[in-house]
Amino acid sequence: MFGTFEFGLPDDPRRTRRPGLRLWLLGVPTTLAWAAAGWSGALGLLDGFRLMSLNRVDTWGPDAGPAVSLVLFFSVSITVASSLGFAMLWGGGMSLRGMGVGFRASSLAASLGIALGTGAAIPSWTPPESVGKRLPSEPWTEVDWVVYYEPYLVPAVAGVTALVMIMVLGRAFVTKAEADDRAQALAQTGRQVIGHVLGVEFTNVWVMGNPRFTVQVRFPTDAGERTVVATMVTPPLQAPARGSTVKVTYDPRDPDSVLIDPDPADRAAGGNLGAFLPPLF
Repeated sequence: MFGTFEFGLPDDPRRTRRPGLRLWLLGVPTTLAWAAAGWSGALGLLDGFRLMSLNRVDTWGPDAGPAVSLVLFFSVSITVASSLGFAMLWGGGMSLRGMGVGFRASSLAASLGIALGTGAAIPSWTPPESVGKRLPSEPWTEVDWVVYYEPYLVPAVAGVTALVMIMVLGRAFVTKAEADDRAQALAQTGRQVIGHVLGVEFTNVWVMGNPRFTVQVRFPTDAGERTVVATMVTPPLQAPARGSTVKVTYDPRDPDSVLIDPDPADRAAGGNLGAFLPPLF
């Protein structure tokens, strides 16, 4: 009834700076913070659970002082890492596509940092009192063996996740860069004309309080009039309506490649509020 809400500003690649430098500046401390969280979490939490599962039921007894200190360090480091990761979410730019890149970069920093931190902790894990059996003579199960190799499995899984995120992030950077290049080239070299809206459909999506529409627009070209269907995000008071005008920037070599913007001079804009405003009661 109220539609879908998305966080982020309207995605306008013509005004979006490439986020590489900001993500790098945030990514290094974020990765280090996650590495600290991985190291302290492995030795302060997972090591104790591992020993309790394999041999020592009372591993967190009176001699658990170092483990408690590591747990406190883990709490601080994971708080810092999470805060930096949230900053990376916005470091990709204030557009929906930019936030997607920021989310992937933040996930990469987390998985890579955890892989590094837990990998550095491997030599410091406490060995069990007996390998292959519980004291005095109960043999281990398959789950016990998995827990035994936990010091190696945790960084391995995190490392594989980091490799996957590297490929996903690389593809996202390439896709975003290509889309930005096309949009910037179209904005700089495209031809701008006034088009007429033939049809409007609210997509039921809101972007930071601005509705997104699918519009059918007819506009003049050198080869005659052309009709295209495109999406646009506008402030509510500039919402397109049937018969209103919009600014159309198109590529003369490919008239189907267009950018649609509100026409500030159009008095008919904003007359379609009832098509997307949610009911008050």
